[in-house]
Amino acid sequence: MRNQGLGSWPARRARMTPGRVALTCRGHDFTYGDLRERTYRLASALGVGRGDRVAYLGPNHPALVETFFAAGLLGAVFVPLNTRLATPELRFILEDADASVLLLGEGLDGQGLPGRHILAAEYEDLLASGAPEPIDEPVAQDDVCLIMYTSGTTGRPKGAMLTHANLIWNTVNLLVDVPLAHDEVMLISAPMFHIAALAQTLIPAVLKGGRAILEPSFDVERTFDLIEAERVTVMFGVPSMFNVLAQSPRWAKADLSSLRHLLCGGAPVPLPLISTYQERGLTFLQGYGMTETAPGALFLGAEHSVDKAGTAGVPCFFSDVRLVTAGGVDAAPGEPGEVHVQGPNVMSGYWRRPEESAKVLSPDGWFRSGDVGVADEDGYVRITDRLNDVIISGGENIYPAEVESVLYSHPAVAECAVIGVSDDQWGEVGKALVVLRPGATAEAEELLKHLDGRLARFKIPKHLEFVPELPKNAAGKLLKAPLRKLYGS
Repeated sequence: MRNQGLGSWPARRARMTPGRVALTCRGHDFTYGDLRERTYRLASALGVGRGDRVAYLGPNHPALVETFFAAGLLGAVFVPLNTRLATPELRFILEDADASVLLLGEGLDGQGLPGRHILAAEYEDLLASGAPEPIDEPVAQDDVCLIMYTSGTTGRPKGAMLTHANLIWNTVNLLVDVPLAHDEVMLISAPMFHIAALAQTLIPAVLKGGRAILEPSFDVERTFDLIEAERVTVMFGVPSMFNVLAQSPRWAKADLSSLRHLLCGGAPVPLPLISTYQERGLTFLQGYGMTETAPGALFLGAEHSVDKAGTAGVPCFFSDVRLVTAGGVDAAPGEPGEVHVQGPNVMSGYWRRPEESAKVLSPDGWFRSGDVGVADEDGYVRITDRLNDVIISGGENIYPAEVESVLYSHPAVAECAVIGVSDDQWGEVGKALVVLRPGATAEAEELLKHLDGRLARFKIPKHLEFVPELPKNAAGKLLKAPLRKLYGS
């Protein structure tokens, strides 16, 4: 095949195991033979070419998977969109990516969004109009496969460009540490518009020829039902998902005997939660990464899940990680340093953001994460702080600058700052601290309502407090460390 990218994978897998089930969604099975033909048909009917951006907005569904692979068949670029974003946020991303077409999931009409739309009701007719003949465009592994947007520290999202090679090497890194088999049944209820669910479950499942069960959203009762009925062997989730499962009345008697691997990311797994699962004979496989590293950078193996609990593990096999001090040298054990990552899984840069790319990517390929870590004598890294103030809530990244910029648009707000505070359910949530303009009055509910519709719901702070002033240094720069100390409880 001339296509060396991921778009060729349905055909490569189908020539080996065409009759094996690839995808299950709401009781409907699609074999690898089906996936190959449907991907060919979609690619021929989309009307896009090499380098064009193909966007998808919708929950987990076979159409999302088919669009991802169809774009790869053509040398086009897949742009998955977060369904939790507000219309203005989605509009910005679509315009920034200059998407040629937007495919929409069930119940979505794309109102207020630019460009050519394909509705869910039109999807099967579009497939039927496409040709089933093989497509074999020359696609190189260094070609961009997808652009995944991350919220920006400056308040504007930026698109991380991940190549086919980035995603392939991430898959290799995962398979080195997780012994996935050909008969895996993977439950994917975390959204695939995030890199972890897409790259840590779906892509490895296709490579190994396993079955992926696609769920549009996470539901506790349905998760237990599917594990028991479908004999699920692999599940990915963020700690909050696993926590609510353990708190369910069904936890004690649920049949979890089929589970082999629990992949967890997005935040450190609390030790009590690890113990709860170990009592059921289950162990978390956790690590650390980000969209820009496709995503795996560090991994904590099962054998060290207890004695190294709280750490994110050691570098993945084909990745290198340095902890760099403020002086630019490698940190000693026990000394904090910024996490830098190098390897074939590191992105090629941010879409149309050369200056932003240069800030985080060195000429020799080291990516500056903005996170601070401390390594122990054995090289196991604990993530201790974040230089860029990002809040991680239920696995979603919230950048305070983005929220603050919308708060400032309210006429009563003179100054504001958003910090993260601990939360039993989500791990961390936002808290807004607001200084009102002289003579102005406003209620907390009014300001939070002002954010609704302008920001995704998960970005809206769960707490808002009015304060007399915000601490600043001599240069007038806002100091968030004192704010966390004063108001972080």
